[in-house]
Amino acid sequence: MRMFIVGFTVLLLAAATPAMAEPHNRTITDMIGRQVGVPGQVDRVICSGSGCLRLLVYLQAQDRIVGVDSAEKGGLPFAADARPYAVNNRQFDALPLFGEFRGHDNPELIAALDPQPQVILKVNAPRDGSVDSLETKTGIPVVGLGYGNLTHGRENLDATLRMMGDVLGLAQRAEEIIAYFDHLQTDLQQRVSTVADTAKPTTYIGGVSMRGGHGFASTEPGYAPFAFLNVRNVAGKLDAGATDFAHATVAKEQLLLWDPEIIFLDIASARLAPSANGLEQLRKDPVYQTLSAVRSGQVYGVFPYNFYNTNFESVFANAYYIGSILYPEQFADLDPMAKAEEISTFLNGGRAFEQINKDFDAIGFSRIPVR
Repeated sequence: MRMFIVGFTVLLLAAATPAMAEPHNRTITDMIGRQVGVPGQVDRVICSGSGCLRLLVYLQAQDRIVGVDSAEKGGLPFAADARPYAVNNRQFDALPLFGEFRGHDNPELIAALDPQPQVILKVNAPRDGSVDSLETKTGIPVVGLGYGNLTHGRENLDATLRMMGDVLGLAQRAEEIIAYFDHLQTDLQQRVSTVADTAKPTTYIGGVSMRGGHGFASTEPGYAPFAFLNVRNVAGKLDAGATDFAHATVAKEQLLLWDPEIIFLDIASARLAPSANGLEQLRKDPVYQTLSAVRSGQVYGVFPYNFYNTNFESVFANAYYIGSILYPEQFADLDPMAKAEEISTFLNGGRAFEQINKDFDAIGFSRIPVR
C-alpha cells in the first residue's frame, strides 16, 4: 500500500510539472505583442480557441496536432456538425483531450500529453496575462493569435494565417490561402458589378449563430456574402456598436416594416429546439407568415456561417449560392454545390458540403417550404 501511495504521488507530481522546453532557435512577436521563443522546426502543436484548428487545417498541418479541445469530441451544443474542416478530419476525435472549447485550456492535461506539443497556438488570445500563465504552467511556448473575418477584419485574418504559417514553416501555403480568398472575392464582385441597383431585390439573412444558435431574428448587418455581392440587405444599416456590425437581433415589427423580398435562412437555426428554431418560427409565427418572401415562397437555406467561429469556406460557398438566386444570369455558368465542394477541397483537402447538407435534412442550397 505504501509503495502504491508513493507511486501515485509521483504520478501526480509528474502530471503537474511543466514540460521540458525544447531549444528555442528564434524569437517572434506574436499578435498580442509578446516576445515568444519557438523552435526552428515545429512538428507538434495544439490549437486553442474557437476556430484555431480550422486555420491549421487550411494550412495543411493537421498531421501536427497532438491533442484537441472538447469541440472535436462532440462537445459543441449541436446534434450535427457544420464545420467542413472537421468533416474532413474525423481522426481528431481520437486524439487526447487538453481542455474545453472556446479556449478553456487545462494546463495539467497539456503537460500530460505524449508526445508533447512544441508550441501552443491560441486564437483570440486575451491580453490579461492568462497566456503568460499558461506558458509558465506548461513550459510550452504559447503564440497569441487573432482570427479576424473576411470583411472588416480581413487584415487580422491575413496576419493570423501568416503568423501561423511562419511558426509552422508553411509561409507559402499561408500566402496561397490569402490569394485564394482574394480571388474568390474578386470573382464575386466582378460578376455583380454591372447589376443595376433597381434590379436588386431586398434581402435578409436570419438564424445566424453567434456563440450558440439563435432564431430567425438573429442576423449580421455586415454579412460577408451580402457584402461581396453588394446586395440590398435590409439589416445592413443597423448600428451594432462596438461589434462593428457583427451581430444584431431584429424586432418582428422592424422585419414587417422592411418586408424583404427574398429571405435566406442559416440552416444551423433549423436544428434548435422549437422555441429557438428559425425554420419553425417562419412556419408557425403568424407575424412572420405575413412577410412577402414567406407568402411568395422566396425562402432559401444557406450553410452555417458561424459554427465554432466563422466557417470561411461556407462564407464563400453561400455567396455563390446567394448570387445564383439573386442574379441568375451572372451565375448561370456554375453549380453552387460543385463550387462549394471545390472551395472545401482547396481549404480542407476534401468535399464536405454534401455530407453537411445530409446531416441538416438537405435544406442547404434549396428553396425551403414555409407555408
